[in-house]
Amino acid sequence: MTDWSRLTSRLTQRQQQQLIRQRNTVETAQSAEIISNGEKLLNFCSNDYLGLANHPQVITALQQAAVEYGVGSGASHLVSGHSKLHHELEEALAEFTGRQRALLFSTGYMANVGVISALVEKGDVVLQDKLNHASLIDGGLLSGARFTRYLHNDLASLTQKLQQHQTGQQLIVTDGVFSMDGDIAPLTDIATVAKQHSAWLMVDDAHGFGCLGPNGEGSVTEAGLAAEDIPILVGTFGKALGTSGAFVAGDEVLIESLIQFARPYIYTTAMPPAIAAATLASLKLVQTENWRREKLQRNISQFRSGASHLGLQLMESVTAIQPIVVGDAEAALMLSQQLKAQGILVTAIRPPTVPVGTSRLRITLSASHSEQQVNQLLESLEQACKQFKTTSSRLN
Repeated sequence: MTDWSRLTSRLTQRQQQQLIRQRNTVETAQSAEIISNGEKLLNFCSNDYLGLANHPQVITALQQAAVEYGVGSGASHLVSGHSKLHHELEEALAEFTGRQRALLFSTGYMANVGVISALVEKGDVVLQDKLNHASLIDGGLLSGARFTRYLHNDLASLTQKLQQHQTGQQLIVTDGVFSMDGDIAPLTDIATVAKQHSAWLMVDDAHGFGCLGPNGEGSVTEAGLAAEDIPILVGTFGKALGTSGAFVAGDEVLIESLIQFARPYIYTTAMPPAIAAATLASLKLVQTENWRREKLQRNISQFRSGASHLGLQLMESVTAIQPIVVGDAEAALMLSQQLKAQGILVTAIRPPTVPVGTSRLRITLSASHSEQQVNQLLESLEQACKQFKTTSSRLN
């Protein structure tokens, strides 16, 4: 019989620390209202920022492509899995982002690991923001290059690290919008520092793509930067675009190098052609329905104004990600449970996803939320906080 005592011990420890993760089984399509574990809930923890995951045109595009191309792609892009729909999506993404080419990956995690590992080698250095997404961190650790992290959005810290590691190629990596704090990287300043040190610069715009910029181009365009400023751009489809997968956009040399050397691209079955078709439909909606970004911004403003009126301490975020830092993991979990009892789904984010002492409610807003639903969230937050204070005082 297998001895799982070490794993059992680790699970027990995590349980005692109130850090056990649990899955919710969703029984409906993604929308402002969902049924999860049999309960009807207002959904304020989805990354479907523009409300496109259940859009009729996106669904129809997927259905029609599935009839024509089937479900599975059959093989990797380099064998027989690269369909006409994949190619059309890559060309559309290149045009939309203002770059020579784009390359599809099956997931954002694979894109980040694949790009970093393909571009650097032993003797090079990867410099990353301390609050980068786990996929970026793992990409740096697995790359074989020296790996170092600079203080969050701190240009002085980044410059110091660059000066300390001047041998080999330097690769700076940052999120465009940080997934747990919701703040935006100072991309203009980072691009300037990168040029001063002849460093490559990679931006993962998973949470900015579709939401920021005049037509949803993302945080890079929002900052007024061009392709030569940000030579390596990563974006994902599973958030604002409402589908699945990811892409990397850049010039000819970059994309051809990834095709040849990015192992997560080479050795992975291509995404289903129907997903590519759905993403093409979604990309068109992103560009033509600007009202979605406008509605999202109104919801963000409404929430921040209401939360400030309630005395809640928000982080410096103007994006759809609006965290409320609680601190203690057990307290964050208790508040999440109290909100759920009122019909509101907001996830408690705890270590190791965020640093110890910064557990939070990660509230995400969508264009699909109505003004009334945002008000309902604010009212429930007020009640949950009052109940939490009462419970805490009793325990103390």
